[in-house]
Amino acid sequence: MAQQALIVVDVQPTFCEGGELGVEGGNAVAERIAAFVKQHRADYDYIATTQDWHIEPGDHWSDHPDFVDTWPVHGKAGTPNAELHPAIAALNIAHHFKKGQYSAAYSGFEGIEDNSDRIQSREQVAAELEAGHTLATALADANVLQVDVVGIAESHCVKETALDARRLGYDVRVFTDLTVPVSAELGQAARTEMQANDIELVNSSVA
Repeated sequence: MAQQALIVVDVQPTFCEGGELGVEGGNAVAERIAAFVKQHRADYDYIATTQDWHIEPGDHWSDHPDFVDTWPVHGKAGTPNAELHPAIAALNIAHHFKKGQYSAAYSGFEGIEDNSDRIQSREQVAAELEAGHTLATALADANVLQVDVVGIAESHCVKETALDARRLGYDVRVFTDLTVPVSAELGQAARTEMQANDIELVNSSVA
């Protein structure tokens, strides 16, 4: 049987209702993901979370965001809203990848494994990337063949994480009931792009 991984993307208060970039339905998705993990944890050989953990992400942050390439301050490293959503934190998942310290970093594959709340310098982050403390290395070391992706937001970081997993040769599924887009239109565009790249979009009931 194929080794399976579950990637929980950016389920953080900053992307849920009341957060700096809150997505409608974010808190409900967090609770559904937590329930899914509790029920299916034994089905996965590897589980990881990703987090926006921005320190100085350049023009990704803007006082006058266009909400396409620039955004209000969000996922600020060291702040409560950048932590994992409480429902996800309670799962005690072992592997955590923080991304976007000094860049936009929509994909979880741009992050480094970091289970602490430390604030790293640009040089430290670069060294961690160079050393291969990345999601790609972790999945390869775990002999993963299939990747399931859930989280927030479907139209952005979930999509980009799924696309990167597919580019690396993994069979990829996105559970449509365990993610939510920024908007219906962007969600549809993301689903079209993912399907065009042979990513399977299914309900988590098939797991």
